[in-house]
Amino acid sequence: TLVCAPIMAESVDKMVINMNKAKQGDADLVEIRLDSLKSFNPSNDLKTIIKASPLPTLFTYRPKWEGGQYDGDEKKRLDALRLAMEFGADYIDVELQVACEFNDSIYGRKPENSKVIVSSHNYQDTPSAEDLGNLVARIQATGADIVKIATTALEIADVARIFQITVHSQVPIIGIVMGERGFMSRILCPKFGGFLTFGTIESGIVSAPGQPTMKDLLHLYNLRRIGPDTKVFGIIGKPVHHSKSPILYNEAFKSVCFNGVYIPLLVDDIANFLQTYSSTDFAGFSCTIPHKEAALKCCDEVDPVAKSIGAVNCIIRRPTDGKLVGYNTDYVGAISAIEDGLRGSHNSSNTADSPLAGKLFVVIGAGGAGKALAYGAKEKGARVVIANRTYDRARELADTIGGDALSLADLDNFHPEDGMILANSTSIGMQPKVDETPIPKHALRSYSLVFDAVYTPKMTRLLREAEESGAKIVTGLEMFIGQAYEQFERFTGLPAPKELFRKVMANN
Repeated sequence: TLVCAPIMAESVDKMVINMNKAKQGDADLVEIRLDSLKSFNPSNDLKTIIKASPLPTLFTYRPKWEGGQYDGDEKKRLDALRLAMEFGADYIDVELQVACEFNDSIYGRKPENSKVIVSSHNYQDTPSAEDLGNLVARIQATGADIVKIATTALEIADVARIFQITVHSQVPIIGIVMGERGFMSRILCPKFGGFLTFGTIESGIVSAPGQPTMKDLLHLYNLRRIGPDTKVFGIIGKPVHHSKSPILYNEAFKSVCFNGVYIPLLVDDIANFLQTYSSTDFAGFSCTIPHKEAALKCCDEVDPVAKSIGAVNCIIRRPTDGKLVGYNTDYVGAISAIEDGLRGSHNSSNTADSPLAGKLFVVIGAGGAGKALAYGAKEKGARVVIANRTYDRARELADTIGGDALSLADLDNFHPEDGMILANSTSIGMQPKVDETPIPKHALRSYSLVFDAVYTPKMTRLLREAEESGAKIVTGLEMFIGQAYEQFERFTGLPAPKELFRKVMANN
């Protein structure tokens, strides 16, 4: 699978600069978007671009009616593409609507090393598998050398239909699903036999919704190492693109030469997702907000601890029978990080008694992560209090584990004793809402240690104010690394490279 860098610029000079950047960034070819030029003189500019390009060229002159910027005469547009071909362009992209006419016009005059990509873009949705099959047949019938279909994902399950089409295609095919829910179509091209995928030179400058940067494709997702046998892992969440998990696991997979890739999966309906991607190629998933409790219901088997917590954050597809097994690694990660914080080190966690025993442990939030924290603290002998925005949910969880309940507002003046422990399991204070905090600063004076499960940013307002109030703090990063050890081992069957995990997270 080739990596193609779209070149969008207002002038030819800028295009030349960007083509060289694409070469430095390790792209295989560049897509010249002629419709982005402010002024364009075909015979001069095409020669200049082709001559100056350090990489093979693909010329696209996208009209407005197919999602591009060109709004002029059709004849001039197609003439320019024919000219690019004459001057030695390696690929030309022509829209299905005009492909027959275009291919007829070059019949018998097509340079030998020039290929015509015939493309169809759907900015509304992703058609049914049958309609996609018919579309590919229609594109092939125009005489296309390469088929390109780009659709839009309304939900992540849509991508499966494009994978189905690309993997069975008899001709070179580019199958892309646009938008955040279609993101994995861009990463998994090499697994399913896609001819090329697009990676931008800089983040933010995209020629279609959802494009990753070239740097991410090649160095974060290790695209050149992905093949038909690569196992797919990922983080299921909504939102999910802020997650640091892909950086962590992909780096770790590479370090131990494990043939896997780990991607962000923006999922609306987890049951539908797991049903759609049911092959053993989709081998394991981390689960985050808001899917941890629903994930439990989707598993064929659930670890007893996860069952009592009522939440799953790690799903493994058993290779022998394809059954889904659910685990909870959150509570181990969080509780051991808090214990280490109380003991004042990373490594003295072998002492028999937990420093949590007998302590009053206040959990904010009654969702999946809150349940994990409450369960873990209770198991270590702490007295647990649950505080939640809706009191009834707090009460329900408190009754289940044998603790007390408060509404979140009650925490402002909650001070039965000094030296309590506070653990925030909600997303309050997470990017982009970094100035929010679940509890006012004056109330933090009663706590000896404050933990925040949020890890983007690493230093939340809650933790900053807790530190200023004299409490020890434990960041969500510590929990994140702790729970990741166990997930990595479940994913790969190999020991986790712990030093590497700490190093990667320190740099990101």
